[in-house]
Amino acid sequence: MTIAADWVVLDIEGTLTATSQVHVVLYDYARPRLGPWVDEHGDDPEVAAAVAEIRALGGLSPSAGTGEVVAVLHGWMDADQKIAPLKTLQGLVWQRGYAAGELTTEFFPDVAPALRSWRGAGLRLAVFSSGSVAGQVASFSRTTDGDVTDLFDGHFDTVNAGPKKEEPSYRAIVAALGADPARVVFLSDVPAELHAAAAAGWQTVGVARPGEPFGDADFGPHRTVATFEELAVVMA
Repeated sequence: MTIAADWVVLDIEGTLTATSQVHVVLYDYARPRLGPWVDEHGDDPEVAAAVAEIRALGGLSPSAGTGEVVAVLHGWMDADQKIAPLKTLQGLVWQRGYAAGELTTEFFPDVAPALRSWRGAGLRLAVFSSGSVAGQVASFSRTTDGDVTDLFDGHFDTVNAGPKKEEPSYRAIVAALGADPARVVFLSDVPAELHAAAAAGWQTVGVARPGEPFGDADFGPHRTVATFEELAVVMA
């Protein structure tokens, strides 16, 4: 399959990495460290704002202690909720984990060669993930294929773009990139995200990787591949 575009925007979980990279490796790393991070960085404005939002969203009192805050966070993690203050704190914890060499992102084998090929051909790359921008950048700084942060020109999450299953988020991204939506292709394993991107005028490709949660999903009108080896993206 060949697609002409200027930008390739990529989902991470289930597209670049196995879902278990997030739900097992990263979640298990963050879970015991969230409380200590809140206690150690309570004066950090970003952390303080996240904690205040967690208390409000979790129905806690404004003076609720760290234990109650963490209980809410763990509940959201168990339900795989894409809630902004959770993603903020997770991203900060993961950032330190990658910097300390305690975490390494494992890409699917076909990912890094494709990213480097597209970049080498003049295409520009960006990410749209529910994980925070800080977490995205950290995860790309230490991968099984080295530091790939220099391959990307844009990072978007549910804070700076919006929910991944809503059309306005994709309009916000092309506005930030200064891109023509018809010359942007979005790669994701989640059909609902592809529907929203297509509604915003983007090109779309479903990534149906065997063994992943959406590997057998109905991608409807979206062109679909099992690996990036089946996809050639060329300059529009």
